[in-house]
Amino acid sequence: MARFDDVKATFWGEGLYGVLPSLTDGVVQGAERQLGVRLPASLLQLLWVQNGGPVAAAWDAFPTDVATSWSESHVPFDVMMGIGRHNGLLSMLDSGYLVEEWGLPSPLVLLSGDGHYWIALDYRGCGEWGEPSVTWFDTDSDTELPLATDFREFVELLTASASFDLDGEDAGR
Repeated sequence: MARFDDVKATFWGEGLYGVLPSLTDGVVQGAERQLGVRLPASLLQLLWVQNGGPVAAAWDAFPTDVATSWSESHVPFDVMMGIGRHNGLLSMLDSGYLVEEWGLPSPLVLLSGDGHYWIALDYRGCGEWGEPSVTWFDTDSDTELPLATDFREFVELLTASASFDLDGEDAGR
């Protein structure tokens, strides 16, 4: 398991897809008001470096002990949403709409996904001001898989998708 500070230093990948304007205190406060939750400090630490976008190849997958619709051994985390509005890009602020659209439980803050699956901060067990767990939601099979007890642990357990056997059944979608 990597240390959070080590991952934080190399978390963001190259490219501008999904990158939103830099955070301000006002944007964070407004997002927390709109979402009705307190965002984890560890998440905000990453977003202060870069407000969403591609995740570096070294950290673009989360290992699982059970198979999902994506893979026998992991789920993808190659892009993370930021906070804000810019040029029609999805952001964490779209969580309410997307949760309703895809029939997900609430309260969640979506971090990554494409509609068929989502990785989200899951506030169901901790309440709006607690420390949320991180959960995988598969909307095609109507299943969910707890990934980590909190966002910091989630980040520390991220690894490279290239480290998994991508032959045969573990090829993802």
